Amino acid sequence: MLLTDFHILRPPHEMAQADTLHWLADAHAESERRKGNPDPAFADQIREKLWHVGCKPDRIAKRGHILSDYLHRDWEKMEVYRLSEAGSGRDLSVRSKHFEEHADLIFEQYYPENSIPPEDLIHVTCTGYISPSGAQKIASKRNWGNKATITHAYHMGCYASIPAIRMAGGFLSYSSEKVRIDIVHTEMCSLHTDPSNHGLGQLVSQSLFADGFIKYSARRTTSGPHLKVLATLEEIIPNSTKAMTWNVSHWGFEISLAKEIPVLIVRALPHFLECLVKKAGADAGADFDDVLSRAYFAVHPGGPKILTHVQELLKLRDEQIAKSFEILKNYGNMSSATLPHIWQAILADPAIPSGTRVVSFAFGPGLSVTGAIMEKICGS
Repeated sequence: MLLTDFHILRPPHEMAQADTLHWLADAHAESERRKGNPDPAFADQIREKLWHVGCKPDRIAKRGHILSDYLHRDWEKMEVYRLSEAGSGRDLSVRSKHFEEHADLIFEQYYPENSIPPEDLIHVTCTGYISPSGAQKIASKRNWGNKATITHAYHMGCYASIPAIRMAGGFLSYSSEKVRIDIVHTEMCSLHTDPSNHGLGQLVSQSLFADGFIKYSARRTTSGPHLKVLATLEEIIPNSTKAMTWNVSHWGFEISLAKEIPVLIVRALPHFLECLVKKAGADAGADFDDVLSRAYFAVHPGGPKILTHVQELLKLRDEQIAKSFEILKNYGNMSSATLPHIWQAILADPAIPSGTRVVSFAFGPGLSVTGAIMEKICGS
């Protein structure tokens, strides 16, 4: 299975991280005022906490979002964060409508009139669920009903790209007539902030997540640049189900992140990588130590601490993990869309030669660890 034709679409709005942190502090203060606490120092207190526990501008320079809310502080005119009405902002029905409208727009942009349909289209997201989905709507609008099968890969969180490519591989194996499986990620994390929750864990997550959209294809053959998938692996770390959760609440989707997540991942990773390399076998073309010394690593940046922990654990050189830090800095954590952004960056970099092995890791609720070994091929 070959991954190719990566196409990124950026959200309509982008904001410097420092400005976003200041906006968040003011939003928390406005929510508190609605509760009857008009303390003028509250915003400064939240701002200090954000700069202490949150992801700072040296790690994330800017983040994209679909809402214009983040660009101003006229709370009564907000689309979602109308904090003059409710401390959490508007409810899930309103946020879902924004997700639906923008997901529909993304599919329109990816599949304009006269597009050639894929045999299968996998829609990946954990930040909005509408039925029929944007993928189903575009298939109906383009009259693909008997040409493209739609599959939804929902609510897996940040690690969903690995299961998605595993699904694509299964579809390609199922029928020799299938030549192209498309995977589209539509993640709109900015819809799910709760300014009324001032907990440190919430401030950490609010400083990390961003919106992101990417489409790519899985094929049997291609003459262009691609990543050849050699092996995938997934496991759940025992007794870790409470470390990360992603649940539906009345106002939106609520995440919880335990501070021990980096430690749990680091403990599990060495054996996981050994199993992944063993699964790739002769296709990896190297033993475990050789993979560690020569491969490039696409590590989902759940936060900068995860990246630094993985780098230190595996003794990776800066250039081996540079793209993971680069994507975090340029875009933030875009949930499931993040790892494919790193793949695209590795594929597009002429300094990374054809034949380079690419080791991928991503993490999510469960606590789930997923991985893949690929080979970069520059094409003919």
